[in-house]
Amino acid sequence: MIVTRETPCGLKGIEWLLSKFTTQNRCNRLAWYKGSILALTYLSYTCYHMSRKPMSVVKNVLSRNCSGLVPPPDISPNDTDTENWCEWPPFDRDNASALLGALDSSFLFAYAGAMFLSGFVAERVNLRYYLSLGMIFSGICCYLFGIARPYEIHSLWYFILVQALGGVFQTTGWPGVVTVVSNWFGKGKRGLIFGIWNSHTSLGNILGSLIAAEFVETDWGLSFMVPGAIMGVAGFLLFLFLAPNPVDVGCLPPEPPGYRKEVILRTETSPMLVVNRRSSSSGEDKPIGFIGALRIPGVVEFSLCLFFAKLVSYTFLYWLPLYIASSANFSAKISADLSTLFDIGGIIGAVTAGLLSDYTGMSAVTCAGMLSLAVPMLFLYDSFGSINIGITIALLILAGILVNGPYALITTAVSAELGTHPSLGSNSRALATVTAIIDGTGSIGAAVGPLLAGLVSNWAGWHNVFYMLMISDVIALLLLSRLVYRELNLCMQRRRAA
Repeated sequence: MIVTRETPCGLKGIEWLLSKFTTQNRCNRLAWYKGSILALTYLSYTCYHMSRKPMSVVKNVLSRNCSGLVPPPDISPNDTDTENWCEWPPFDRDNASALLGALDSSFLFAYAGAMFLSGFVAERVNLRYYLSLGMIFSGICCYLFGIARPYEIHSLWYFILVQALGGVFQTTGWPGVVTVVSNWFGKGKRGLIFGIWNSHTSLGNILGSLIAAEFVETDWGLSFMVPGAIMGVAGFLLFLFLAPNPVDVGCLPPEPPGYRKEVILRTETSPMLVVNRRSSSSGEDKPIGFIGALRIPGVVEFSLCLFFAKLVSYTFLYWLPLYIASSANFSAKISADLSTLFDIGGIIGAVTAGLLSDYTGMSAVTCAGMLSLAVPMLFLYDSFGSINIGITIALLILAGILVNGPYALITTAVSAELGTHPSLGSNSRALATVTAIIDGTGSIGAAVGPLLAGLVSNWAGWHNVFYMLMISDVIALLLLSRLVYRELNLCMQRRRAA
């Protein structure tokens, strides 16, 4: 099959930029492109998570009761509103936790519902436009939430609408970045590469927490507006420099499973790109359907497992700063800073899970092992996490490793592996759909978790929230049991054959 393409006009910028740093050597040029892809996609999803995190930090202020607190100097003692100077209706009621949980759910349910559609769209459009526009509009939604403070907006429905729109636009991120990275990198050491690269999730949470904490006590609107502005700028950078596919810029892509040979011819005098593919099966690749993706072995099991794993992870994401403040009586800023330790553990967990998966070749066993250890760790954190600062730090890091490790592995290396499963033959266009199905199912759990946490903590206390999280991890573990059995059985067969 002969495919002729020109370098897209929008990528002339990166072509010119890389020409200043690279020679005409193809390997050197390819290495620079791969480095730029990792950097740009890393920046992209760091910003996606950075813009999600402020909500968890600002909850401490939105739901705060002013009684017993000293008002700032600019509020006159004779002001009739002095007693309520720090409260923000409609979150100044006794059911504030439930209302804040509803905001989380409006974002996450919109995210989960739109994610299934996002994968289908991502396979059919230019991912550079898709990601850059998604980031810009996500940044606008984050900014709109923040302007509620200077414009004195107190409508619950305004907050819910902005959160829901933000959830829809945020779905452009994950199918887009995973597909772009998989377009450029083959299967070798995929778990390690994705494990390191996936640290953008935790880094985004950390940056979002630190930025939000900087303004939360003085002007919580800036806790949203600053991340929103940063995300918009980053989206414009992706529009200028992201090359979604190696073929777009004359580079040789990783050889897909169904092809025996692929040759790219390019000359300095002509921007024309000629790709000669000899396929092992007839017909062109077509985007896979929803039912076809579900038939890929392992997609259903990992999707359902991620439902419960992400339920646990996102409950921490949206409620940890408030829990730390309520259990240990820390200020909103200190609680936000301490919550970043969980995300630091998440970075370690993602890399560890990727290394173990690469070394053993058993993704399900790796996830199951970490889920098994996460259950007692959650019990220990609930029981002893507020005794002193040293124990709090240690348990937060360990909990982050064990909670986020399986979640990170499933959403990256496992999704990429299933999206290029041998059962698909030569069809290499299933990755975005598989990624969207797995992450979309997980996102439903991510929506349910914070909602239940808000309701349970309000009516039954935080101890019962942790029991809910422990039960969720046990269910996630059970859902992987068939895949764990199959991987262990295959491992034993290989050892006997050796």
